[in-house]
Amino acid sequence: MSFLVRKAGGALEPFNPGKLLRSLEKAGADKETAEATLARIEKEYSRRPRGQEILTTHEIYAHAFDHLRARKRPLAARYSLKRALLDLGPSGFPFESYVAELFIHDGYEAKVDQIVQGGCVEHEIDVILTKGEETLYVEAKFHNSLAFKTDLKVALYVKERMDDIVAAGHVGARGLLATNTKFTDKAREYAECSLLMLLSSDYPQGSNLYQRIERAGAFPVTALTSLGRREKTALLEAKIVLCSQILKEPSVLPAAGITGHKAEVILEEAGALCSFETVL
Repeated sequence: MSFLVRKAGGALEPFNPGKLLRSLEKAGADKETAEATLARIEKEYSRRPRGQEILTTHEIYAHAFDHLRARKRPLAARYSLKRALLDLGPSGFPFESYVAELFIHDGYEAKVDQIVQGGCVEHEIDVILTKGEETLYVEAKFHNSLAFKTDLKVALYVKERMDDIVAAGHVGARGLLATNTKFTDKAREYAECSLLMLLSSDYPQGSNLYQRIERAGAFPVTALTSLGRREKTALLEAKIVLCSQILKEPSVLPAAGITGHKAEVILEEAGALCSFETVL
């Protein structure tokens, strides 16, 4: 079925059923579930009144998410990973902690919210990662909308800070600019030229943010479909950013006001999400 889709930034593009099917299958959906989800979205389009035929990417996501959640919650949680990362706000601090946890799974030691003396001034560093002789200074840029991209100005700012830090004697230190959305083309071009490391939803190829999450099984607590917005906020305020933290410390749930059958449902979903197999 052919129709137009309005993206988060406002641009229009033809609906690509193959792209939707691939995203569903990547989340772990079998062929039957993926095709049934596509059929639901096409049915929704056919019901639209004349003059309102354009669907937004958010509407497509919402219909697909509801369809998956009714069948298998861990599958819906994996499919909603982009939105789950957007829920790690609005302060941005949970995203910094999440990036730290993600690299800890790769064998790094991590320190969050540090002050480092540069050659000229002190710098507030979101995360410092160390592994052997490698030290990464992370600037974590959180956005609460998929329409926002981290641009060249931010990349230049981070590189200048790193130059000042290296000037203070931190030889071999490298900067890493991480975002929960994407980078502009200019930001990527500059980073590749200046050797500034980047991490986003689609970069670098083979080891982007989502691929790292899948490999580590480090799913954000905000991905749990059984949690309400207030409950997610309460857990984030308690510095719980990973689903696996709930499994290791179930006591965080009553501390966040979640008890009884609701707590049992959340623990069951968290356990299933952490063990759910998917196709990378």
